[in-house]
Amino acid sequence: MAAVNCHFFKLSRHLKPSRPSFTCSASQPSQNNIKVIINGAAKEIGRAAVVAVTKARGMELAGAVDNHFLGEDIGLLCDMEEPSEIPVVSDLTMVLGSISQGKEVGVVIDFTDPSTVYENVKQATAFGMKSVVYVPRIKPETVSALSALCDKATMGCLVAPTLSIGSILLQQAVIMASFHYNNVELVESRPNAADLPSPEATQIANNISNLGQIYNREDSSTDVKARGQVIGEDGVRVHSMVLPGLPSSTQVYFSSPGDVYTVKHDIVDVRSLMPGLLLAIRKVVRLKNLVYGLEKFL
Repeated sequence: MAAVNCHFFKLSRHLKPSRPSFTCSASQPSQNNIKVIINGAAKEIGRAAVVAVTKARGMELAGAVDNHFLGEDIGLLCDMEEPSEIPVVSDLTMVLGSISQGKEVGVVIDFTDPSTVYENVKQATAFGMKSVVYVPRIKPETVSALSALCDKATMGCLVAPTLSIGSILLQQAVIMASFHYNNVELVESRPNAADLPSPEATQIANNISNLGQIYNREDSSTDVKARGQVIGEDGVRVHSMVLPGLPSSTQVYFSSPGDVYTVKHDIVDVRSLMPGLLLAIRKVVRLKNLVYGLEKFL
């Protein structure tokens, strides 16, 4: 069945001003391409995703959903050389309905927020679409509800706490090192102070807790605030910095007498998350349930 494509047009500035117009027409879909809808397309990460998906082999941008810049061509909004002829719309259901008329595999990328992600995935599932969710601060109960939803529908969903492959590799290195050192502290920097410590720092601390190791025994009971916040049950201390100009950075220090081992990872541009996103898109199309985290595919 032919897919329905919606295009956006603006009248020339020399003509009488009017509202932008939309036209929908049936066209023969590109076989084997993954149709990708980006929900949260006007955000910084959404715009980077638009460019990455447009350039990726085997993928096709099929929709851009956001509550901002409505009616704007998403390609021009992302400073691409050519317009994409895909307008930014606020109605996810409308876009899902147009794509579901074809037989292609569809994936919805969700960059929205914790309060709406469940309903978004529920809608995508109802239209037979897989979902990739990158929503910082998503609650564990929401993940559990999504897992039950996907199990019932036999539909794939990948919830990614991080899309950074470098961050995942750092976490793997930290877990390996934790078996060999008794002292560990984590120092992170972020551009703003919202919800510190970060989800990445919390996940790292939790990953190396409950492994039979108690860290930093020498001052495990201190209540000096300058010593950082203890995360988890085994004494992992986290120090968070907010300094303008610093990249998003995570450093984990391990030590023993006469030996210091440091693992560090910096993110200086949102484009660094795009390889992880494209990997998530390619993997989720084969899933029939919810998977949490990209590390299973590295």
